[in-house]
Amino acid sequence: MRNLAILAALFAALPLAAQQPTPPPPAQKPTLEKPDEAPAAPATAAPAKPAPFKRAAAPSEGKVIEEIVARVNNEVITRSELEHSKATAGEDAKADCQNRCTPEQLKQITEDGQKNALRNLIDQSLLVQRAKDMSMSVEPDVIKQLDQIRIENKLDSLEALEKAVESQGLNWEDFKNNIRNGLLTKKVISSEVGSHISIGKDELQKYYDAHKQDFIRPEQVALRSIEINTAGKDEAEVAELKKKADTALKRIKDGEDFGEIAKRYSDGATAKQGGYLGIYKRGELSKQLEDIVFKMKKSDLTEVMETKQGFLIMQVLEHYDEGQQSLAKVENEIMEKLYGERMEPALREYLKTLREESYVVVKPGYQDAAGGSNSEIQEVSATPEVTKTKRGHKKFLLFGKRPADTGD
Repeated sequence: MRNLAILAALFAALPLAAQQPTPPPPAQKPTLEKPDEAPAAPATAAPAKPAPFKRAAAPSEGKVIEEIVARVNNEVITRSELEHSKATAGEDAKADCQNRCTPEQLKQITEDGQKNALRNLIDQSLLVQRAKDMSMSVEPDVIKQLDQIRIENKLDSLEALEKAVESQGLNWEDFKNNIRNGLLTKKVISSEVGSHISIGKDELQKYYDAHKQDFIRPEQVALRSIEINTAGKDEAEVAELKKKADTALKRIKDGEDFGEIAKRYSDGATAKQGGYLGIYKRGELSKQLEDIVFKMKKSDLTEVMETKQGFLIMQVLEHYDEGQQSLAKVENEIMEKLYGERMEPALREYLKTLREESYVVVKPGYQDAAGGSNSEIQEVSATPEVTKTKRGHKKFLLFGKRPADTGD
């Protein structure tokens, strides 16, 4: 079974950009085996943002168990949270890259994550508090994501998932709350920032006209896949897995989204990305696969193909002819680029406003890359009130700065 803490972190990722359209091609594409060919070594999946941390059990009354490094309104960020965030920066970087980064890029993103760990924790707290202040609810999506984790871990019920989580020393409520906070964060960003970013047709045309040379390309296909693994299975099990592949294909042909079916059915390394594999030129695939997919048009599907490793279904997301690509072919690509360029500064400005309207204070000796003020912060004793505050059940003071005292 996959590490459930990592899976929780993946679904609770704190984005500093809006959800993207089809991602760009990976730097290292998954190697696809051709039908009846021995498989290559599978790519490894990547986790993402900080997973729920275990709070220390309360010892005798009055003993300090946590060091507070920052306060965000009525919430606190502890040293253990900060250290955990720094320690998982490498895993977070892999998740952000989704196998598309070079080793140098991965190293740089990891270092940036460690440097900005406190800023990101403060940002997360501000955004979640803002979502609650706006009375946002994401409970149906929490259940949906929990069910997705259950499916990926091949568990038969949410009760089984809860037991599996707790067997790894994690608190079930913290596990769910981590997912909830990630969804609230995305919802706030979409509502408060993303909804105000508008890119018109004229802007797309202007960018295209100014960068036409960037869109002269060889013939290529953008692909996604569903892979059903049969390694080590007996004849009866293989027959059942063939039925599974046939069912997946039928559901897509009946109108369901390929990406969603891939997330539920595929055993491939790119299942979480909806099966997205990347963009391939001629010569980058096995001859048998190349002969199949380069004859296909946009949105075409293969039938279920049998390989040494299992069963494979592929879809052509886009087929690029050789030469100058039309605006229609690259419109989504340009939209994604322009949107991303505007989202990052807009989000940082929004977070700056949230900070100015909130009480944010950082303990001397700790660095907040967004420039939070420093002040003496008292350590926390193991009292019921602290536990209540840390779990976020108190009313948030989001608007209007608090006096410069350090009390809750």
